[in-house]
Amino acid sequence: MPENYVIEFLSKEWIRNTSFTILIILLYLLFGKFLKTNDKLKFAKIVSIILIITTITGHSRNIINGYWNISENLPLQLCGISNLIGCFILFIPKNKTLFEFFYYAGIIGAIQAFLTPQINNFDGTNYEYVEYYISHGGILLLPIYMFNNLGYKLRKFSWLKVLIYLNILLVFIMPLNFKINSNYMYLAYPPNVDNPLIIGEWPYYVMYWEIIIVIFTYTLYVISTRKKI
Repeated sequence: MPENYVIEFLSKEWIRNTSFTILIILLYLLFGKFLKTNDKLKFAKIVSIILIITTITGHSRNIINGYWNISENLPLQLCGISNLIGCFILFIPKNKTLFEFFYYAGIIGAIQAFLTPQINNFDGTNYEYVEYYISHGGILLLPIYMFNNLGYKLRKFSWLKVLIYLNILLVFIMPLNFKINSNYMYLAYPPNVDNPLIIGEWPYYVMYWEIIIVIFTYTLYVISTRKKI
């Protein structure tokens, strides 16, 4: 059976993977900035299509290999939810609330995933290794691109609304974890990574996360909406 694969922070592997991913994201954002208005959306949809392909392929591989199960493969991790939103958000009418959730959850979740990478249920293949960076790179890139190039904005108190939505998810996912023996959103036990934001054992680290998420979402809101001088 596949096991979780952890990439140590600041290891050669971590530096290589993170540097390459950031470079691709920056080049994509830079190129998109100079496209004509009509082409900006088409260019963004390439990311969504890639997320759709990797999502379908990933689940299909797990089903074929007999690894797929409800305890580990439902899209209920924060990054999994963001990935799912990234698959369809550009193919539906503009939804401000959905974008705001995607913006905060996608960016914050992806940054954490890059800082302390843990590839869950890693079967040792190059596909799953690369797919981890494609999916998390996509949920970091896409909301930033939409904000900068497609006219999506953050409303006042959007950061607070997202905190409420996240806690609503917590109310449903935490009991589900205990019912089906899962660890979605890491609410049953912490991930096996060396992360300074994981403080104490369950349930104390979850309580600290509440404070940390408030700081992160508000900081991201301030940085994103600050007036340029």
